[in-house]
Amino acid sequence: MDLIADVAAGRVSIEYRCMVRGALDDGQSLVALNELFVGHRSHQSARYDIRWGTHAEFQSSSGLIVATGTGSTGWARSIHRERGSGLSLPRPCEPILAFFVREAWPSIATGTSCTEGAIGPAGSLEIVSRMERGGVCFGDGIEGDALELPWGAKLTIALAERRLALVV
Repeated sequence: MDLIADVAAGRVSIEYRCMVRGALDDGQSLVALNELFVGHRSHQSARYDIRWGTHAEFQSSSGLIVATGTGSTGWARSIHRERGSGLSLPRPCEPILAFFVREAWPSIATGTSCTEGAIGPAGSLEIVSRMERGGVCFGDGIEGDALELPWGAKLTIALAERRLALVV
């Protein structure tokens, strides 16, 4: 079987998987198939401003993940089940992302009202780092390929424009 010829001739089915993109305000970006993690490199408390739609607050947490439908069977599903979330996880080809803040810490200065949600095709999640050093965003568990998030860096997370074409 010549797979390339079969694809070119349209003799195989192709399933398009959505991906997630994190873009910094300085032009750097990262695309992942399963999820993006945003937090502190050493997994200590991450501090950041979060904005999702009309929700905005300063948070301190163990970081957050933003998952695609493909990624909703792994890390996101684990968080979803552990907290008994009522949020519907996206299916693999659905153009929706799900985000979960991990262990948000309530205090006089930090909030916990924006800890999960769905991001549709026109939506985004904005994170502004409040970490002096060690803030990162990496995809699919690959910590060595990360965007650095110094104090004040703005990260916008949304559906990636490109999709993975999976031959089925």
